[in-house]
Amino acid sequence: MSEQIKAPRGTFDVLPAESPARARLHAAAAGVLERAGYGRIETPAFESTELFARGVGESTDIVTKEMFSFADQGGRELTLRPEGTASICRAYVEHGMHKLPQPVKLWYLGAFFRHERPQAGRFRQFAQLGLEALGTEEPLADAEAIILLDELLRELGVPGVRLRLGSLGSRATRAAYREELLAYLREHRDELPAEARERFERNPLRAFDADDERTRAVIAEAPRLLDRLDGEDSEHFEAVKSLLDQAGVAYELDGTLVRGLDYYTRTVFEFISDELGAQSALGGGGRYDGLVEELGGPPTPAVGWAAGVERILLALGEEPAAPAADVFVAAADGERARALALATELRQAGMRAELDLAGRSLKGQMKHADRLGARHAVILEGDGSAQLRDMASGEQRGLDLARVAEELSR
Repeated sequence: MSEQIKAPRGTFDVLPAESPARARLHAAAAGVLERAGYGRIETPAFESTELFARGVGESTDIVTKEMFSFADQGGRELTLRPEGTASICRAYVEHGMHKLPQPVKLWYLGAFFRHERPQAGRFRQFAQLGLEALGTEEPLADAEAIILLDELLRELGVPGVRLRLGSLGSRATRAAYREELLAYLREHRDELPAEARERFERNPLRAFDADDERTRAVIAEAPRLLDRLDGEDSEHFEAVKSLLDQAGVAYELDGTLVRGLDYYTRTVFEFISDELGAQSALGGGGRYDGLVEELGGPPTPAVGWAAGVERILLALGEEPAAPAADVFVAAADGERARALALATELRQAGMRAELDLAGRSLKGQMKHADRLGARHAVILEGDGSAQLRDMASGEQRGLDLARVAEELSR
């Protein structure tokens, strides 16, 4: 026997019993977002590596550690997409969407890839859905984006959800704060782990995401960017908070919320679930007013978010369950062709109909129907007659095959 081949570490198969919960999430997302006027967009699974180096940030963990990058046969440097916003902005510029009525409101759903340490709720290939509104600087767009993710999580019934809310200010405000934070970390350099010092030199805001106790102790006394907001930054943040208050969306102000991507400006937010333990983030995002211009487009303020499909399903904790058949068509010897024709007719009438494909006896077919959880069975007997059995009660009666769809609908 040949050696068994398994899926690569950090990937997973979605089995039939797991598909209904995933489909429900997809349908809920489409409903919530499209009712708000967001249109679905699909971008390639791999892009130019430069897109993410320029868009996400060369000093981020995603670019330095987590991207799956490769050279193709023509020597072009490509990367499996680790996140969605840079791709959306690239498409916005490439297809001239800045000429459309603004803002352009988009949503997406697809597979993404990061070379992370696999654990519960964190994979190397994962599904993500997201929303982007490009071409508006209004706080109303920030609030709408947050409200829509809140609505989706509530519609799905995700338990223990909390919203963390912060602001990074404008690029100038953030740059000034970066220098202040860097000076603080240098003062406490000897108290930080040696392996973290160089990383914080490149991007001091990453210190807020550190897990080790030594860094956490240092950063607990660090200055907070929320305390440095002034002028238009402060007005924008106050407007977002006021809109959320009026919408009845509760939030917790968090001065340590920095997100993991360099392109964020002003509003940042994250939804977490107490059901998920250490990996508590369900999704989040914020404003990225300079990213489109960074990628060669016109100045374009924008806001968006991304949410992890597997994280949401994990928080929901739903047990996998394959959908039950409405009807199983069982057939005596010589009646198999008639069984296939009847199953096809019932499927065309909108029912979930199954039949035996393994050559079982009539008794074996009924056992199989029971294993599948079929609600009813139509039994085609050798003399041309048919019986309808209620699989739960065992009650059985004669059936007119000319009216079988009507009888089952009833």
